[in-house]
Order: sequence, then C-alpha cells, then structure tokens
Amino acid sequence: MNIVLLSGGSGKRLWPLSNDVRSKQFIKIFRTADGGHESMVQRVYRQIKAVDPDATVTIATSKTQVSAIHNQLGESVGISVEPCRRDTFPAIVLATAYLVDVQGVDPEQPVVVCPVDPYVQDDYFAALKALGEQAALGQANLVLMGIEPTYPSEKYGYIIPKSDAPVSEVETFKEKPDAETAKGYIARGALWNGGVFAYKLGYVLDRARELLDYTSYQDLFDRYDTLPKISFDYAVVEKEPKIQVMRFAGQWKDLGTWNTLTEAMGEQVVGEGILNDTCRNVHIVNELNVPVLAMGLQDVVISASPEGILVSDKEQSSYIKPFVDKIDQQIMFAEKSWGSFRVLDVEKESLTIKVTLNPGHSMNYHSHQRRDEVWVVISGTGRTVVDDVEREVHPGDVITMAAGSRHTVLAQSELQLIEVQLGRDISVHDKQKFPME
Repeated sequence: MNIVLLSGGSGKRLWPLSNDVRSKQFIKIFRTADGGHESMVQRVYRQIKAVDPDATVTIATSKTQVSAIHNQLGESVGISVEPCRRDTFPAIVLATAYLVDVQGVDPEQPVVVCPVDPYVQDDYFAALKALGEQAALGQANLVLMGIEPTYPSEKYGYIIPKSDAPVSEVETFKEKPDAETAKGYIARGALWNGGVFAYKLGYVLDRARELLDYTSYQDLFDRYDTLPKISFDYAVVEKEPKIQVMRFAGQWKDLGTWNTLTEAMGEQVVGEGILNDTCRNVHIVNELNVPVLAMGLQDVVISASPEGILVSDKEQSSYIKPFVDKIDQQIMFAEKSWGSFRVLDVEKESLTIKVTLNPGHSMNYHSHQRRDEVWVVISGTGRTVVDDVEREVHPGDVITMAAGSRHTVLAQSELQLIEVQLGRDISVHDKQKFPME
C-alpha cells in the first residue's frame, strides 16, 4: 500500500501545546502499552504498519515540520516537503510526483491520501488498503472514503451516493451545511467527506500536466511558489465524472479541538496534576515541571506548557483561535531532528534554553555573528567542536563560544545542556551553517 499523509496547519485550537512549528499531530498525549505517551502522527504511523508492514508511507508537509517528523518517526519515513503553502492540489501533486520521480513507484500503482490526524482504530487502515485496491481496478479515476455519519455535523462536507451498496458511484457533493440541512442529506443516505481518497498515481500527474504544466518533480519543486493556490476538491474532485465512494462505518474522529481531544484521551491527567473527588469531566495536560491542582470543576480542560496556560470550559475551548492569534511571542518549545529545546528564560539581552540531544545526533556546525553562547552540560556525555577544536564533555563542563566562532555538539548518550545566549540582538535568523571537515 502506498499512502500519503497530509500534515499541515499550526493547530492553534490546541494552544498552548501547539505552536507555529509544533502542530497538534506532534503532541504526545495518548497512552501507550509501555506506559509512555505517543502523538497522533506516531499513533497513525504505528497503526498503518500494524495493518500493512510493507506500506510505503510518505508525509506531505511544510519545511517547519520536517524536524519534528524525523524526531518522532525516524529518518526512514518518506517526506514530500512543500517549499511554501499552496493549498491541497499542489501539495498532493508534489507528493505524487515525489513517489513516481524520486521513489520510482510505477504510475499505474494506486495511492491513498488522507489526513495525518484522525482518531481511528485498525479497521480504518484495513479500509484504506481496500480503498487502494478499489482504485487499482480502474473502474473510477477517484475512489473516496465516505464515512457513515453519526450525527448531522456542520463541520464536514457530504457525499451523496447513487446507491446504498458498499461501493457506489457518486451522485453529487454538498458543502458544509447547517444542522437542519445536514439532517436532510443524511436522510438521503449522505456520507461525511473526510478528505480520504485513492487514485492511480498517473491520473493525478495527468491532471497536473493540464493545470500546472507539470514535467517533473524537480521542476514542480523549483517553481512551487508560483503555483496557483487551489484545493484538490475544486481542481479535481468536483470536475471528475468517474468517481466512486466506499462506505466506512468504523470509528472516525477529528481531534481538532480540546473538547474532542479530551474525549479520546485514555486518562484524565497527563503530566503532574491532581483532581479532587468533586471534579467532573475535567482533564489536565501539563508539560511543566510544576504541579497543577484542580478542585470542584466541571467540564473543564487545563493545559500548561512553556507557551502558556489554558483554563477553559470544554465547549468554549472550540473558540480559542482568535484569542491565540493575538498572542505574539517567540517559540518556547520545539522538537528538532536531533532532539528538542525548551526556552527557560527571556531577558532583554539574554536567552536561557534547555537543550536535549538524542544519542548519536548533533547540531549543525554553525556560528552566530551577534551573540556569545555558553553551554553547561547537566547530564550525559558527548563531544563539542569549537573552531575545529574537539573535546569530550561530561556533566559540569562549561563551553564558551564567542560571537563568530563555529561550534557544534555531538551526543554519545542522551545529552542535556543549558545554553545561555548573550547579546543585544538575539535572533533565530543570526545563524550561518558550515560543513564539518
């Protein structure tokens, strides 16, 4: 099975755990069998591999998410990187061209495209495999997954099939309706459109030749910022006469708000938190190293991270986005391909950060022109390189880097250090990378 997972968005509706580089799919909130926690993207990837160990998984995403994907899934997962945001049609074409031109997949092979963040069980991925097999038959150019609606939702578009068979031709599509109109659609046998579909790779490349003058993956990548912003639904789905829909009646949830996310959590408290016995339907998600105590609350979510603290009625939490849009601060936590960092303190001329490097990983060899840096190793072992001079480091060691000096650190075991940046103009843009000699 070839599968493309669409990973986008900043996930502001799950602030303060999400930010501009850490979308909701990277929040580790679901309990695993070994007692740890995994994120949505880790859960979905694990479920795919459980159903089809040989599945080829490609994640279509922006540059800002690549490090987090490598951090959580490793280096082997395929990634189609969008140089900038251009909506779903260019993103899907780029991922399709990546599979054919870069990965060498036969254009006659089917691919399944779906969001990276649904909350589903293993039967969903068995259905994805069946969706791809249906597309391979060539009876239709597109095969959509139609999700059996459980209530008249206003959040989804609707697919109205021509029959109630497991696989049917599509009669028409309906945009997101109000609740009363949705009831009428459901009475006609309508299905939710969850943005899940399958096609033969060559089909979408043919559409791309017509609409985007596609010639190759590299050509598309190089001029990506000039491509029209257009959705896949508008560019392809609404204009395609040969479409089938396959019904899916299993569990399917869009965990886009705190209200829906807490419904899927297997525990009421993640992190340090205490609920007294008068709390009802209260969830705490705490990434800070301080305890959170809740007493006498009902239908409330409490979330704390380096980005901020949220205390909200669960229903009201759905309306968080315009308030978060007004918050202007630097990123306080991020996962990178080499590990992660957490900002501890921000002053006018200093920044203090806790850095964690994964075993065997290193930072880029780089320099800064407008700030000095000091590293204090607090745990683990590794090696630093400063202006081509290498030394082993252990807990308690202090390394200083004057502005302009080239430096990096390589972790042998998990390595934690405190980084203090000193300067009048501290900026993420003040960084120059160099190759290691």
